Amino acid sequence: MNGKILLVNGPNLNMLGIREPEKYGNQKLMEIVEEIDKIAEQNGFKLVSLQSNCEGDLVDFIQKEGINGKGLIINAGAYTHTSIAIRDAILSVKIPSIEVHLSNIFAREDFRHHSYLSDIAIGVICGFGPNSYYLAIKAMIDFIAKSR
Repeated sequence: MNGKILLVNGPNLNMLGIREPEKYGNQKLMEIVEEIDKIAEQNGFKLVSLQSNCEGDLVDFIQKEGINGKGLIINAGAYTHTSIAIRDAILSVKIPSIEVHLSNIFAREDFRHHSYLSDIAIGVICGFGPNSYYLAIKAMIDFIAKSR
């Protein structure tokens, strides 16, 4: 096994498939996670994932699992625009991260244009619906392979 990749999903992502399908699509988060898990496994990685609506849970997970992780894919939801605590947790574990969003945050409200995570990420993928996650897992696997 090549190690573990973390997948972190923040507030309201548990409502995918129900919440504003015109913006976020009809696919449920569990379905996306299952597909990401398959891709990770096919490439020799273990996917460890968490969805929580609570900022502290996300920080605790990143700190606990990130210490031995090879990479982090994160859709922090609304915390993207507000959480210095999540930013600091990512910096503390010193693993590469990719920020993901289903919608194009730059084509939405002005307050969504700022991210506390993007400048510390190796990349940002947004606007492709569930494909944003698929692009992210492939990019992370490639990044880890090239970093060896």
